[in-house]
Amino acid sequence: MNSQKPAYWRYGGQAVIEGVMMRSPRYFAIACRKPDGGMVVHAEPIEKTILGKLQFLNRPLLRGIFMLIDALALGIKSLHFSSQVQIQHAPEIKPVSKPVQDIAIGASALGGFAIGIFLFFVLPTLLTDWLAREGWGSVARNMVDGGLRIAIFLLYVGLIGLLPDIRRVFQYHGAEHKAINALEEEGEVSLEAARRQTRLHPRCGTSFVLLVLILSIFVFAFLGRPPAYIRIPMHLALLPVIASVTYEIIRLAGMFKSGFLARVLLAPGLWTQYLTTREPTDDQIEVAVAALQRVRELEEGVAEASQETDAVVESESSDVTQMREHGRTIA
Repeated sequence: MNSQKPAYWRYGGQAVIEGVMMRSPRYFAIACRKPDGGMVVHAEPIEKTILGKLQFLNRPLLRGIFMLIDALALGIKSLHFSSQVQIQHAPEIKPVSKPVQDIAIGASALGGFAIGIFLFFVLPTLLTDWLAREGWGSVARNMVDGGLRIAIFLLYVGLIGLLPDIRRVFQYHGAEHKAINALEEEGEVSLEAARRQTRLHPRCGTSFVLLVLILSIFVFAFLGRPPAYIRIPMHLALLPVIASVTYEIIRLAGMFKSGFLARVLLAPGLWTQYLTTREPTDDQIEVAVAALQRVRELEEGVAEASQETDAVVESESSDVTQMREHGRTIA
C-alpha cells in the first residue's frame, strides 16, 4: 500500500454549499445534499488548465500561482453548481437567468477582493501607524503589519465560524479532509474509514494561507517603509511570488509529513484548521465519500474507461450546461 500512496496525493477538494467537491488530475466530482435530504452527485472532466496548455510553466516556483488560479476557477464553478442544487430543490427560491448569475458571481468576487485588500493590507497599515512609537524603524513596523495580518485573519475566520451557515460549510470542510485522509492513510474510501480520521490535513488551503502570511512577514520586513500608496501595490505584486514558494513548501511537506521539519512547517496551519473545520456528521461524511469515490473511479479507470462511461459523463455535463442556461441544475 505504501507504494501507492504517492498516487493518492493527486486528490484534493473543497467544501461547497451543503456538499463537497473532490478533484483528481483529470476529473472533478461534486456531491451535495438536497433540501429534502437526498444527494446529488455530478462529475465531469476538468477542462484543460493553464499548465495543461503551457507545459513549460509546469516547473517548481513557476507552477504554483497557475495551479492556484486553476483551483480558484474550479472552486467558483463548484460553488455555483452547489448553489443551483439548493435553488432548484427549494420552491420558495425563484431561479434567475444565467447573465444575472454571472454578474452576481463577478460582483461577489470583486467585493471579496476589495474586502481582502482592506482587511489584510489597509487595516494593518492603519493600526501599525496608530500603535507605532517614536524610534520604530521600517523593519519593526513591517513586522507589526505582518503580525496584525495574521491576527486579523484568525479573528475573521473565528468570527465567521460562529454563523450557522458557515459552520455547516466548515463541517463539510472537515468531512472532505476525513475522506482524503482515509484514502491516503488506509487506501480506502468509506464512511467507517473516514470516521476514524482526523479532520485536519496538511495540504489544506488554510495551511497555505497562513504560511503565505508568515512568509510575507519576513519578505516585507526588509523592503523599507515607502508611502502606503506605493507599499501596498508593491506587496500585492510580490504575493504571487510568495504564494509560489509556499505552494512548493506545502507540497514537499505534505509528501514527507512524518518528518520533523515537515511537522514544524505544517503545525501552524494544522492548528488554524481547528477554526476552519468542524467535526462533521455521518451524513456530511457520506457526501464527501460519495464525491471522492466518484472521482477516484473515473480517474483510476480512465485508461480502461469504456466509451459508455465517457458518454455518461459527457451527457451529464451537457445537461448541466443546458439547465444552467435556464437558471437550473440537474438532480
